[in-house]
Amino acid sequence: MIAFVSGTVAALAPDSAVVEVGGVGMALQCTPDTLAKLRLGEPARLHTSLVVREDSLTLYGFADDDERQVFELLQTASGVGPRLAQAMLAVHSPDALRRAVATADEKALTAVPGIGKKGAQKLLLELKDRLGAPTGTVSAAAPAAQGWRDQLHTALVGLGYAPREADEAVSAVAPEAEAAGGTPQVGQLLKAALQTLNRAR
Repeated sequence: MIAFVSGTVAALAPDSAVVEVGGVGMALQCTPDTLAKLRLGEPARLHTSLVVREDSLTLYGFADDDERQVFELLQTASGVGPRLAQAMLAVHSPDALRRAVATADEKALTAVPGIGKKGAQKLLLELKDRLGAPTGTVSAAAPAAQGWRDQLHTALVGLGYAPREADEAVSAVAPEAEAAGGTPQVGQLLKAALQTLNRAR
């Protein structure tokens, strides 16, 4: 129904963004990774998925069409609604989810809040032939790993925190990022950084 929205970012929150489209503010639920790429007052184009319920209309926004497609495919599995699908994408990139399903990696799925061991086994069975093979985009994104501090700092400042507060939050989550090794997930680090800032206030 609504394939994408394009306009100026009018507001950012820990789990949503408002994009002004032709004088109308469109509220979109977004993953931390998507939010980390948005800047207040700057233009943005987000791919969208509209979830219609009896008592609500919720628009979910994604940085690219691949993420949107995976979000919709995840919901074809029984027991997976939009919130759980979004939680899965908050923890794993689309390609990481494809790889987890392709290699029957239960541990990767149980890392998502709300998914237990039995749920992970069921999802692996149901999604096996739906998500497709990994596309290999993770290696292409690897150079960005070195810049996770800058990405995280910019995202926090974009959410309205002072540069000094952002510096402190980045330092607070640095041990978690280094412990993860490889490519730190900026989305997960953003969540952790927001928690430390909320505790400090």
